Amino acid sequence: MDKTLQGYIDKLNKLNFKDMYNGDFFLTWEKTDDELEAVWTIADALRYMRENNISTKVFESGLGISLFRDNSTRTRFSFASACNLLGLEVQDLDEGKSQVAHGETVRETANMISFMADVIGIRDDMYIGKGNAYMHEVSDSVKQGNADGILEQRPTLVNLQCDIDHPTQAMADALHLIHEFGGVENLKGKKVAMTWAYSPSYGKPLSVPQGIIGLMTRFGMDVVLAHPEGYEVMPEVEEVAKANAEKSGGSFTRTNSMAEAFKDADVVYPKSWAPFAAMEKRTNLYGEGDTEGIKALEKELLAQNAEHKDWCCTEELMKTTKDGKALYLHCLPADINDVSCKDGEVEASVFDRYRTPLYKEASYKPYIIAAMIFLSKFENPQEILKKLEERGTNRIFE
Repeated sequence: MDKTLQGYIDKLNKLNFKDMYNGDFFLTWEKTDDELEAVWTIADALRYMRENNISTKVFESGLGISLFRDNSTRTRFSFASACNLLGLEVQDLDEGKSQVAHGETVRETANMISFMADVIGIRDDMYIGKGNAYMHEVSDSVKQGNADGILEQRPTLVNLQCDIDHPTQAMADALHLIHEFGGVENLKGKKVAMTWAYSPSYGKPLSVPQGIIGLMTRFGMDVVLAHPEGYEVMPEVEEVAKANAEKSGGSFTRTNSMAEAFKDADVVYPKSWAPFAAMEKRTNLYGEGDTEGIKALEKELLAQNAEHKDWCCTEELMKTTKDGKALYLHCLPADINDVSCKDGEVEASVFDRYRTPLYKEASYKPYIIAAMIFLSKFENPQEILKKLEERGTNRIFE
């Protein structure tokens, strides 16, 4: 057997991830350290196999259903790539073209789309208190459908970004760091600056900064959350970060100074987000159908953002990081000064210098999603990896 692939299998044999079988993936902090390690290991194994022309199609047929309630490029194509990598065909659920518009219930929709579906990926990040709850409702519906004999299989649900967490992004970011620093054990003691940055747009989700502080604090890292006053994230996620840091021997701190966060940082993640209180208010306004109230809130928030244009990832700030060489992360697309906007999150020279590692960071996401599906569908993924190699089917015909 291939030595590298055997190494991944040996690693999996030491981990306990049995509860991931027939399970969903909602939030990273609901998973154990072993379960997260299993996702990264399977992701690396699948990538290695694809790069070495070994087919990883474990499904002869089946659907991956995608539902995006917000715009997406990277996550949408990452989900499609992940499903295809495993042999599933992707079908988008366009709610505007479905019976949802005619009052079809979540329970009914979930079952009707799932007769031959093996996975459902959902992005629902716009409204506080809604997205994650909706995903659980879909999961509960197909679980019941399977128990009642309506569905011959229970589709796995993968959170492609909700109001609380963006687990596929955070897990891809973490795997990028693991490779950059030479192992998860080498992340301990590294300083991560998760900072707010100015954007000329309104209402960016909270789930990226929340996902980062909720995951990076698990590795003994010193995680700093920086933002202007009034741009707080969900308090319950901050509590998760504090608990993680205490357990891992790292730290979690907050500051209202971008300069303080950047000083001696090993990793910087300057990213705009909307204030938690404002997102709550927007959710309530949408629930009330208050169009004028929403317009007024948008105007108010854009004005609030404009007071903090100095919150930008500049060359000067980057010089203050560890040896002036901190790794710059972003979930993309970034608001780049004088490129995508006049004033934004990052100076063009900084972004251009980190373009290649940024694209590498993004490249892990399809494999992370595929690994989440893989671990849910197979009780013994080690055996499946072995069988895939033994089968020896080329991905590209030679």
